[in-house]
Amino acid sequence: MKEDLLHFIWGQKKLHGRQLTSTANEAISIKAPGVPNQYSGPDFFNAQIAIDAQLWVGNVEIHLKSSDWYAHNHQTDSNYNNVILHVVWEDDVAVFRKDGSLIPTLELKHYVSKALLQNYQDLLENAKPKFINCEKDFAEMDSFLVEHWLHRLYIERLEQKSNRIEELLKKSNNDWEGVLFIMLAQNFGSKVNGDFFLDRALQLKFSIIRKVGDSLEDLESLLFGHFGLLQVDDCSDHYFLRLQKEYGYLGRKFNLPPALSKPEFFGLRPPNFPTIRTAQLAHLYAKEQRLFAQLMEANTIGDMYSIFEISASSYWDDHFTFGKTSKKSKKKLSNSFIDLLVINTIVPLKFCYSRHLGLDWNDDLISLISEIKKEQNSIIKGFDNLETRTKNAMESQAKIQLYTHYCAKNKCLRCALGTHLLNRNT
Repeated sequence: MKEDLLHFIWGQKKLHGRQLTSTANEAISIKAPGVPNQYSGPDFFNAQIAIDAQLWVGNVEIHLKSSDWYAHNHQTDSNYNNVILHVVWEDDVAVFRKDGSLIPTLELKHYVSKALLQNYQDLLENAKPKFINCEKDFAEMDSFLVEHWLHRLYIERLEQKSNRIEELLKKSNNDWEGVLFIMLAQNFGSKVNGDFFLDRALQLKFSIIRKVGDSLEDLESLLFGHFGLLQVDDCSDHYFLRLQKEYGYLGRKFNLPPALSKPEFFGLRPPNFPTIRTAQLAHLYAKEQRLFAQLMEANTIGDMYSIFEISASSYWDDHFTFGKTSKKSKKKLSNSFIDLLVINTIVPLKFCYSRHLGLDWNDDLISLISEIKKEQNSIIKGFDNLETRTKNAMESQAKIQLYTHYCAKNKCLRCALGTHLLNRNT
């Protein structure tokens, strides 16, 4: 027996309507199980329980054994003074409050069905999965249940991402344009240079970008220099030398902190080189003076493709790095790269911004991300191997949330699909 199953039994109202009796032979009737507590203190707040026909309102504590009350030193903690019922699997000792009064105890091992225990063992102890615990049953799940849960998981994922956006807003005095730039910079840096670009973007006031944004070359000088890409030896290209000279001036004018390291090129395909991505980012901000407003007004992936229809400046048509010519090609943003920008930056920002305005854009955001193709990674491949098809980016994002926050952590009892399997035939 594990304590998380006891929490599930209590929180999921598996005991409601049952004729229960405390270990002191008192009649117990559960009116409301209370609210789960995610922090320190009793496990459930504000429960309503009738004990021998007397209604009590207070907190509930859950343990495997009643002696755990003393093992956890609850008898000396005033946070537990309002516990009205001690719910345990096994009652092995009487438990008293700090004032010496006896706490009623409900011993669950007399009331839990064998079917529920068997379902729990099959899911969490006997499964021996290759991918996830419920992999044998996943394809047979009710489609409405799965779709509803994936929808909720995606909103949960957006809520988690909005926490980071809120932190960035506090640091920037609610400069939404500045936060957009920081998040875009990280995404343009990709997995290899994302953290580096993020760190440098945090050190660059967006007001400076506003001041130099009228000139593409000035903006390129600013971003190439700030991202450490002008630290090149033996390059005599006129374009490079102009950028280097202009950044020297901008760095002194705005007192910009020097880059103490450089972005990585190793392991990247040339179209993803930090030089190309920086040039594209500079073109985006030179092209769009109202970028944040335009993105907030855009509601379809076609709108997004139009806004991000940019390419690196002409120098990069036959270069991937400074001073080395290459086969000529226009360095445009691909639709697949724009998809990632929308998934990881634009939709989370729109979600957070709508909440600040007191609006509900959830349906519009679901429609937008559902237009985007699913992501390709090992997690999505794992789910698709279970004879289920991931239809779009909303579902792939939801399945990433499901796997990383539930499946990989064995939190089946907090998952709608896991609880469905536990409740079978009980």
